[in-house]
Amino acid sequence: MITLNNVTFRFPERPVFENLSITLPDKCALMAPSGRGKTTLLRLAAGLLLPQAGEIKSDHEKYAFLFQDDRLMPWLTAKENVETVLPRHRRQEAAYFLSRVGLSEHSDALPENLSGGQRRRVSIARLLAYGGDLFILDEPFRGLDRETADAVADVLRSAAPKILMAVHSLREAVIMGCEIVDL
Repeated sequence: MITLNNVTFRFPERPVFENLSITLPDKCALMAPSGRGKTTLLRLAAGLLLPQAGEIKSDHEKYAFLFQDDRLMPWLTAKENVETVLPRHRRQEAAYFLSRVGLSEHSDALPENLSGGQRRRVSIARLLAYGGDLFILDEPFRGLDRETADAVADVLRSAAPKILMAVHSLREAVIMGCEIVDL
């Protein structure tokens, strides 16, 4: 569970949250129009940003973060990108995680040779390989068609005990089984 108590966060050019107090459910989808602070709240929850005031409490030991942008290393293959989060003695498992997101036949491809949706799935395979007790997902289905999004959602739901995600679509929240929190 993640609880924010009187959290204030401002960028130099604008305030984002002022005395925000909220307890987020274990399977939570943040919904709001663009620019309302969804990504900022995810980064605060993960400790990637620190509030100027207030406190954030979490009972999670290890979280995995899926950023809006895929953050793949362009000089590494899909398989090698997944291997980067695995200990040396488990690197052979990268192929398994790629297969879970339907990319077995693309394991030797460089990111520049993959479509946007395929790159997204490599990022999701890397998230799955890293693991954790909380998956923080920023627009996880960006670039995926409906059928692929449904398949990936099944994999994510089975792997993640708890989910905190930012979405623009009600459908995405529903397929992940998340409670919706409007910002």
